[in-house]
Amino acid sequence: MARARLPLAACVVAFHLCLLLCPTSSLRRLPEAESVAARHGGSSRTAYHFQPAKPWQNESVAVRHGGSSRTTGYHFQPAKNWQNDPNGPMYHNGVYHLFYQYNPLGATWGKGNLSWGHSVSQDLVNWAALETAIDPTAPFDANGCWSGSATILPGGVPAMLYTGGDADRVQVQNIAFAKNPADPLLREWVKPAYNPVIPHPADVLFNQFRDPSTAWVGSDGMWRILVAAQVGSNNTGIASTLVYRSKDFRHWERNASPLYTSRAAGMVECPDLFPVAEPGMDEGRLDYAAGTASGAMRHVLKLSVMNTTEDYYAVGQYDNVADTFTPEVDGERIIEDCRTWRRFDYGHVYASKSFFDARKNRRVLWAWVNESDSEDDDIARGWSGLQIQIVPRKVWLDGDGKQLRQWPVDEIETLRTKRVGHQLVGLHVNTGGVKEITGAGAQAAVEVVFQIPDLEGAETFEPKWLLDPQKLCEERGVSVPGGVGPFGLLVMASGDLREHTSVFFRVFRRSDNYRILMCTDLTRSTRRDKVYKLAYGGFVDMDMEEQGSTISLRTLVDYSVVESFGGGGRTCMTARVYPEHAEKSNSHVFVFNNGTGGVKVTRLDAWRLKTATVNVVPLRG
Repeated sequence: MARARLPLAACVVAFHLCLLLCPTSSLRRLPEAESVAARHGGSSRTAYHFQPAKPWQNESVAVRHGGSSRTTGYHFQPAKNWQNDPNGPMYHNGVYHLFYQYNPLGATWGKGNLSWGHSVSQDLVNWAALETAIDPTAPFDANGCWSGSATILPGGVPAMLYTGGDADRVQVQNIAFAKNPADPLLREWVKPAYNPVIPHPADVLFNQFRDPSTAWVGSDGMWRILVAAQVGSNNTGIASTLVYRSKDFRHWERNASPLYTSRAAGMVECPDLFPVAEPGMDEGRLDYAAGTASGAMRHVLKLSVMNTTEDYYAVGQYDNVADTFTPEVDGERIIEDCRTWRRFDYGHVYASKSFFDARKNRRVLWAWVNESDSEDDDIARGWSGLQIQIVPRKVWLDGDGKQLRQWPVDEIETLRTKRVGHQLVGLHVNTGGVKEITGAGAQAAVEVVFQIPDLEGAETFEPKWLLDPQKLCEERGVSVPGGVGPFGLLVMASGDLREHTSVFFRVFRRSDNYRILMCTDLTRSTRRDKVYKLAYGGFVDMDMEEQGSTISLRTLVDYSVVESFGGGGRTCMTARVYPEHAEKSNSHVFVFNNGTGGVKVTRLDAWRLKTATVNVVPLRG
């Protein structure tokens, strides 16, 4: 029987990506083109051949460049040099694109004269690097092409709004268009001469004006974007999320009122506003690009606060006529102070950016986790700022309507190689118990469900703890026994447990319910100096009794990155770790309990993961 033919467009996309991503490919990785070095005064590029992933890629780029620390096996990062904020992620013509702040000339941020790196993927897991998409070559971005966002215009034309540091080092907003929208890889971008499209406003503090958002269409048919700013004078300003409107995506006018302001926050960055589906509603209805987002839908506003380097969000109501946002807050959270809102991640994450994935009707979140060791180490390795080192996450509104939940995209499961530790299901872990998940190692995914047979031993919760869960985790680390907890996982652990990173829960009694504390304790993560070794902490907002006195923990271990998802993704925590033992010996994963009451492992799904192909170093040819 004859097989059905694929559409021509799909075949073209598959062919282009095969040249870049197929492990057997020996074709040229990139078309011969002028190199970044040439555009900055160097010589032209030597032609490269694509180099597929090999077993030795479990070793680090650092080792191959003479450094001393491992990098990662399946998290996104460039082959070398500095990177930070994710920019303009999108799905277009069958291809996932990720752009990111990138210094093609060195391993540090340097003078901030950054470009936009660009990589493409079929599955959000394996990535191929292309030439830089946008470089600081014009008067309106001569001192850096900084963060921005992607919007797909009518007719399928991708556009990038981004902040430029102009020739006078003033922050302005610029636009770039895909030169050939039919090119599945979107390799060339054009910056019109009429840039900047939004100059620096007179009432905004100097160079506190940046990070334009993805655009959307309001009920009046006009485009809207957000730009972060600090509005004021005499070095005193209010953190403001400004709204700009346009009929033609070229001429922009500022709305009279900001979307949101916070006097307490100082300066906010990287604003992200998006609609969320109520439980049971199809997420596909909410794509801004389709023009279907309405004021009746609830929205999420995310802001990155500069003086805390943390990302905060609130669910609330967006008025699409006045272009204002009203957070729906509860408990200790304050409408006017975004620093009291919930966080996407209670660990080492900043400058997150989401996009709507029309392929799978889901919202996907990227974020940057920078290094937490020294700049000297960055230079020795030849790279820094493990970009988007969170695995891309699906984001949706929890059934309680108050918080978001996050989960690694399903595609990460394609890296599974060997299931381990299933023999521990049903294990009772008593006080002081430690049991290895044999074979998990330093590149693994572990999901475990703990049941607490007796909650009566839970310690009394003190209301003051709500204000600073990180401090509570520091005071009551993994070595401090409690009534119920600490229990959880020890990861990136040496065989003698002298080095380990602990991810755990404690349960407290509060009135007629319970509060769950989640911690990632780094105090024993390494014996090295000049490395962040405190603790991260956040509360898991869920009713434990409704869950049958159980709580789940999923942790992705990838050498120097540990990502954890507590309570089904209600609380997320990302950490960077640099254990000494990982240079010379294997790492281990353990289930543990240091509480006075026992816990039971009712489910354990643990896998070793293989190495993804991520922007690998090309061979000269």
